[in-house]
Amino acid sequence: MNDAIRLVELPARDDARGGLVFMEAEAQVPFAIRRFFFIHHVAPGSGRASHAHRACRQFLIALAGSVLVDLDDGRARRRERLAKPTQGLYVPPMVWVEVTEFSTDGVLGVLASHPYDEADYIRDRKLFDAATGRGV
Repeated sequence: MNDAIRLVELPARDDARGGLVFMEAEAQVPFAIRRFFFIHHVAPGSGRASHAHRACRQFLIALAGSVLVDLDDGRARRRERLAKPTQGLYVPPMVWVEVTEFSTDGVLGVLASHPYDEADYIRDRKLFDAATGRGV
């Protein structure tokens, strides 16, 4: 399995009634989905995330508006702007994620491979850097 950060184009169907975007677990979303949440009404200048997961994999989708996602896997840094619901961003474990620049109508949907577990989070950037070898 390819466990790298990657953008995934999602199947979409449009007709006179509107658009429909779909995805399936273990197809477009490369894991069994155990949790879904969404982030909305983020104040201008504020951000979300600023953490990594030890085991949880995530799939991020801009359900409305746009967001900026900064990613760091300890070897390379990457920036992606999510701005269309037909594109998802796969984030494997041990990637530091920061989400900023929410548009005023921005809604970020997140599919997760694990239920919420505080022990899975790395919220201290220095601990993350040490765990990935960057802090050594």
